[in-house]
Amino acid sequence: MYEKIKTYLKKKTFIDEPTLDHICSHFTLLTTKRNQFLLNKGEICKYYYFVNKGCLRLFTTNNEATDTTRYFAFEGAFGTALPSLIDQTPAFEFVQTIEKSELLKISRENFFHLVETLPQFAKVYRQILERGFITAQQRIYGFQGFDALEKVKWVMKYQPEFLVRVSNKMAASYLGLTPSTLSRIKSQL
Repeated sequence: MYEKIKTYLKKKTFIDEPTLDHICSHFTLLTTKRNQFLLNKGEICKYYYFVNKGCLRLFTTNNEATDTTRYFAFEGAFGTALPSLIDQTPAFEFVQTIEKSELLKISRENFFHLVETLPQFAKVYRQILERGFITAQQRIYGFQGFDALEKVKWVMKYQPEFLVRVSNKMAASYLGLTPSTLSRIKSQL
């Protein structure tokens, strides 16, 4: 159950087995159904999730009920509504599993306890934040100047499993395209 998260942590920093076991003891297994909501917009986020199997989606919905997807977390990645988790304020987004998933969840209190008491875990958290910031910046600045084809090519290069695992509607909401435009581009590639 903890193999993937242990591998993830060992790739990020030097960490011994007793410390890995201590970290893992703070996580509990959560098995979800396809399209299960873990957090609704307006709720306060209480958990950080590590994806063992499946996929998490973070998205918002506007007044016209149009989704805008901000992030997908596939196997071997962390995901949560971080602003809500950190500030304990109502979330601006939804957290949903888009596939039947196996997650490891950790409470906010336990997560930040590990950050404060284990330098190795604090280092991993900093790396998660830095990588998330860089990816968001690349996506924002890259997508501003990209046409539809360039957006799809960017995703194929940096997130190759994305278009295979995610529905056209969800992928289009992430790319800022209509589903029909995405279908047309995919058929040309």
